[in-house]
Amino acid sequence: MSRTAGRALAALARAGGSAASVPARSGDRPPVTVPRDPAREAARRELSRDLYHQNDPSLLQRALNTLWDWIGDLFDSASAATPGGTLGLLVVVLAVGAVLAALWWRLGTPRRRPSSAAALFGNRPRSAAQHRAAAEAHAAQGHWNQALQERMRALVRALEERALLDTRPGRTADEAAAEAGRALPAHTDRLRTAARDFDDVTYGGRRATEQAYRRMTELDLDVERATPRTTASPARPGTAG
Repeated sequence: MSRTAGRALAALARAGGSAASVPARSGDRPPVTVPRDPAREAARRELSRDLYHQNDPSLLQRALNTLWDWIGDLFDSASAATPGGTLGLLVVVLAVGAVLAALWWRLGTPRRRPSSAAALFGNRPRSAAQHRAAAEAHAAQGHWNQALQERMRALVRALEERALLDTRPGRTADEAAAEAGRALPAHTDRLRTAARDFDDVTYGGRRATEQAYRRMTELDLDVERATPRTTASPARPGTAG
């Protein structure tokens, strides 16, 4: 037994002895009883000395111990309520983790959609050829965000130059895609995807890839060669002979 523990036990023994009845020296006198409260107080003072608390855990350690005890109790309760006990709970946790990992891999980082779409073009007007040249220059340096943006602007500007879209300041990429889809219905879905890619890169914090830029380039070339839909004139009724 250590010296510290021995001293603690001695203090308790003294407290207990003080609280016990002390026999009288003469058989004619009744035994003297010492009150227990002073003995208890003496024992408390003895055990509160720093000597007995040198190896006590710190406040942080006690808080961590309480936290781990709570987590352990929670885990035990959950495993008791899960078929298969602890093994069943572990299987459920792994399955949920696998589903979340698959969703993250499939969908990527959650997209932050812009609260309001800004205009597609800036204040300085440029031709479709100029936008295409700027896109190729950015692509040559691996700046895929700027390359994709310039290619989308080239696509829309080319439609304006062909009079398939009216030249309107403040048009957004979504508006341009919707209007171009009515003139070129075969490319409606690709135009909407291109506008969404443009918005995600420009306002949503997404990073463009080389593949996304190549898709935008192919769409630009396909739209450039596409024939717009025309409305057939109604046939005139013939005259009876």
